[in-house]
Amino acid sequence: MAAPFAHPEHEPVARAAAGFARTHADLVALRPEPLHLLARTRHAGRRTGLVSGGGAGHEPLHVGLLGPGLLDGAAPGMVFTSPHNRQVLEAGRAAAGPDGVVLVVKNYTGDVINFRIAAERLRLEGVRVGEVLVDDDVATDSADNAAGRRGTAATVVVEKLLGAAADAGADVDALVDLGTRVVAASRSLAVASRAQTDPATGEPAFALGPHELELGVGIHGERAERTVARPPLPELVEQLVGQVLAALPAEPGEASGAAGDGVLVVVNGLGATTQLELYAVMEEVTEALDRRGVAVAGALVGTYVAALDMHGFSVTLTALEEGWLDLWRAPSSSAALSGGGPGGPEVVPAPWSGAGGEPPAAAAPVDGAAPADGSLPQGASAPERALRRWAGDVEASHDDLTRLDRLAGDGDFGDNVRGGLRRVVARLDADGPASGRTGAEALAAAGEVFLDEVGGPGGPLVGLLLAELAAAAERAGGETSAGDAAWSEGLRDGVAAVQRVGGAQVGDRTLVDALDPAVRALGDGGSLADAAAAAADRAAATAQVRARRGRAAYLGDRVVGTPDPGAVAMAMLLRAAVVTGDEADDPSASAVEELLAAGR
Repeated sequence: MAAPFAHPEHEPVARAAAGFARTHADLVALRPEPLHLLARTRHAGRRTGLVSGGGAGHEPLHVGLLGPGLLDGAAPGMVFTSPHNRQVLEAGRAAAGPDGVVLVVKNYTGDVINFRIAAERLRLEGVRVGEVLVDDDVATDSADNAAGRRGTAATVVVEKLLGAAADAGADVDALVDLGTRVVAASRSLAVASRAQTDPATGEPAFALGPHELELGVGIHGERAERTVARPPLPELVEQLVGQVLAALPAEPGEASGAAGDGVLVVVNGLGATTQLELYAVMEEVTEALDRRGVAVAGALVGTYVAALDMHGFSVTLTALEEGWLDLWRAPSSSAALSGGGPGGPEVVPAPWSGAGGEPPAAAAPVDGAAPADGSLPQGASAPERALRRWAGDVEASHDDLTRLDRLAGDGDFGDNVRGGLRRVVARLDADGPASGRTGAEALAAAGEVFLDEVGGPGGPLVGLLLAELAAAAERAGGETSAGDAAWSEGLRDGVAAVQRVGGAQVGDRTLVDALDPAVRALGDGGSLADAAAAAADRAAATAQVRARRGRAAYLGDRVVGTPDPGAVAMAMLLRAAVVTGDEADDPSASAVEELLAAGR
C-alpha cells in the first residue's frame, strides 16, 4: 500500500491549489470559494478570455497553463471529477474580456454538463460565450458509444493555439472556429504498463502483468476495452503512430491529413513515466513518421496531462494548417509551458485585478463537512428524514460505491455523492432546528448544494432531481410523505430534467435506469415502496448491459457484471424515502445490499 501524502484535515485539491498559487504568485492568483485560479496578466492585445478546467490529478493541466499566451482562468475539480458549474461561472466571469470568453472543455459527461450550465449562466449576465469541445482520443471513436471520443492531450495544443490567437485580438467566433478546426485535426492514443494508485486504497486501480499493456487507456484511469501483450517499444510506437495517423482527417487525394505543413507531436507522460523514457518515445515517433514521409514541424515532450501516477504515455498528432505553426511558436509564459518568440509577450494586468481586488492567499477546505451519521432530529419533515437517512446510508456504503465505480469507470462517484450529502446535512444543521423547516425547503436546500457545490455529472443531475422534488412538495403545501402524489410528480419532472440536460435514455446504464421504472410504478398506481423495489430491480439489471453514457461507455464489455453506481445510489435514495424511521419495515433493503455487494 502506498497512501498519498496529504494533510489529514484538509481537502487535498484545495491544499495543492494553495501551494501552487503560492509557488507561482507572480503568475497566478487563487480564489478559494468556489475554487478557481486566474492569470495575473494577459497580452495587451487580448480582448477575449480563455477558461478551461477539469478534474485534479491531471497536473499541470490546466492550472499550469495559466498566463500570457495561454489561459486566463482554470477551474480544478476534485480528483478525476469535473469542477461544478459555479467554479466555471466564477472563473469565466473574472476572465472575460471586452469581447467575452471562450470555454475549452474536454469531452466527458460531467465536464460538458457543468461547463454548459456555466455558459448559460454567463450568457444570462450578458457575457458573450463560446465553447470548444476537445475529443481527440482514438481509442473511444466508436459508433456504439453515445458519449463520443474522450478529450485528452490534444487539449494542450488547443489551448496553446487559441492563446496565441487570442493575444492577436481574435474574437469569440474566430476562436471557436479555430478551436473546432484544431480539434478536428488532432488525434491521440495512450498506453500504460501500470495503473495509477487509488488514493483511497493506496493500491493500483487495476492490475496488469509484467508483460501486459493497457492500449487505449484513459486519463482518469479508465481501462481500455482490452489488455494486450507488451511488444518491444519500436513496435508499440509504430502501432500507435499508425492508428493515430489513420484517424486524422484526410485531405482530398491524400492518404492522411498529415500532409502539407506537417504535424505537431505531443509525447505526453501519464504521471510516472520518466523524461528519459518520453524522449526515447519521441525518437521512435519521429522515425515512424519519417518512414511515412510525414514531417515533424513542432514537438512537445513531457508530462502535461497526467493520470495521477500512471506509468504510461500518449502520442498526439495535429495536422497543421497554414498559420498554425506561427501560433504554436508564439510567446507564452506559464508555470508549465513558456517560450516562443524573442522578448516575450507584452502584458497588462488581468481585468479582474482592477475590479475584484486581490484574491485571498489561502485556500479554505472545500469538503470540510463532517461525516453524516444518518441521525434524524426531532421534528424533521419526511423529506428531510429521507435526505438524512440517505446521507447516512451513503456514508456507510462509500467504499462499495467507490468500488463499483472503479470497476465501471474511474472511482470518483463514492467521494462525490458522499461529499455532496455531507454538505447537505451541514447546510440543514446550519439553517436552524428541523422543526422550523418544511420538507420543500429541505429538498430545495439539498438541490442547491448539489447544483452549486458538487462536480461531475452527478452534481447537477442529482441537483435537478432534488429541485423538482422540492417544487412538487411546495405545490403540495410544503410537506410530503411517502404516500403523497408529490413524490410521483417530483420524480417524473426530475427524470425529465435529468434527461434534457444529460441526454441519457433508459438502457444507457445511468441513474435514469433506476429512476424511470420508479416513475412508471408510481404512475401505475403503485406505492413509493413499489417504486423503490422497481428502482432496485432495474439498478441490478444495469449489470447486464454495456454503457452508452459516461466514462463506463469507454470500457465496452468490461463493465458487464457490475451494476451502475448512479443507479444504485438512486435506489438507495428511494429506499431512504420509504423508510424514514426505525419503526418501519424496509422492503428494498436486501435488494440494495445485494447491489452494493456486487464485485466484493
